[in-house]
Amino acid sequence: MGKTTGFLDYARQETSSRPPQERVRDWEPFHIPLQKPARQEQGGRCMNCGVPYCQAGILWEGRTFGCPLHNLVPEWNDMIWAGNPFHALSRLLKTNNFPEFTGRVCPAPCESACVCGMYGDAVTIRDNELSVIEDSFAAGAVKRRRPPQWSGKKVCVVGSGPAGLAAADQLNHRGHSVTVVEREARCGGLLTYGIPNMKLPKDVVRRRINLMTDEGVSFVTGVDASDPSVARRLLGDYDAVILCCGAERPRPLDVSAEGVSGVYYGTEYLKAAVERQSFGLEPAVPAAEGRDVVIVGTGDTASDCVATALRQGCRSVVQLVRRGIEDYLEDGRLPLDYAHEEALAVFGGDPRRFGVQVRELVSENGALTGVVTSEGETLPCTLLIAATGFAGCAPAVCKAFGVEHGRTVQTAEGRFSTNVEKVFAAGDMRRGQSLVVWAIAEGRTAAAEADAYLTGYTNLVRTV
Repeated sequence: MGKTTGFLDYARQETSSRPPQERVRDWEPFHIPLQKPARQEQGGRCMNCGVPYCQAGILWEGRTFGCPLHNLVPEWNDMIWAGNPFHALSRLLKTNNFPEFTGRVCPAPCESACVCGMYGDAVTIRDNELSVIEDSFAAGAVKRRRPPQWSGKKVCVVGSGPAGLAAADQLNHRGHSVTVVEREARCGGLLTYGIPNMKLPKDVVRRRINLMTDEGVSFVTGVDASDPSVARRLLGDYDAVILCCGAERPRPLDVSAEGVSGVYYGTEYLKAAVERQSFGLEPAVPAAEGRDVVIVGTGDTASDCVATALRQGCRSVVQLVRRGIEDYLEDGRLPLDYAHEEALAVFGGDPRRFGVQVRELVSENGALTGVVTSEGETLPCTLLIAATGFAGCAPAVCKAFGVEHGRTVQTAEGRFSTNVEKVFAAGDMRRGQSLVVWAIAEGRTAAAEADAYLTGYTNLVRTV
């Protein structure tokens, strides 16, 4: 423990943000990193607890407490305080393949489990993590790590989201020849297509994929593994296949939108926004410019849809939340996330309406013009976005490979192997809709199980 009284001497200081009314004008990241002395103080607040619950990674009453990757939080916080960034990096990379992702988009369950937060403010673990990896990239300290020799085994990872990338990274470092196949035109899965640029810049995703390519991983895009002929070819060409295709089947709205244009799922809308803003494409899903937008749902996807609609120049935005406001109060207050701060700055009010849902749609000549809420109010709406979560994995890939599935791919308790020889599954496809950090943990563990299958033993750590 570098600063024995750090948690008493220094107050929690989070990274500041650009003003909401300024940042809604662009798609650039809006957090402003702390200067080095201030970041060292934040590392010095870590108490190096006898039992560091921050790295426990447990589920309790449906919530995650502690890091599912079991990050060595006190160790790299100590190194931040000591001014030893390279040692901090080495401790961080022992457990987390992609801290540049989790440091940006993880809701930080580690901080919920921080002992320092029991009687005060938790350590800024997520911000500290991001500073370690980004400072290391800037200093050229993140270098390619190629295995000293190759095993001669070939592995195909289907899907290039966080679970697939983690599995590929682990198995590549073990010396297996890894190919990642992706259905979309660009790799990254939800990291690329499901998270707006201001939260996770696409050049950050590309930087990691370029590094993995330099280390030996092959990436092939435009390959649809739900095609039975493709699945048969992959099973014939590779010694093991790991399915990491996510939980992409959306949970439907409770009202019928048949014959009505202007209704989309949150993932459809966010993907189109990324394609339009980052890649210069013109997707079929329209932008929110000049439209009255209603978003159904809560959570990160709904917030990202609010923030995206604001940046696209919507005429109005309303977010309908099924549960009552009392479920969201913290110490009697209603917290605002980044998107709600921005809506408040642009339109002068919180866009959320609690305990309200869509009862029916109003249309003219097949075009959406409004929605009738459960309270009987008719809201103007020309773009309805259902950010209602996911009902499970898409069945087409499962059927193509012959793996048993229900809402998710079925595996034995605590296992990642499917009913099909040499086929494994990981991430949201196996676990169900979850966090990026859980997807990375799943990918790492599936890699360990696949490695043991291929070689008869493994020295990879099972994270889950």
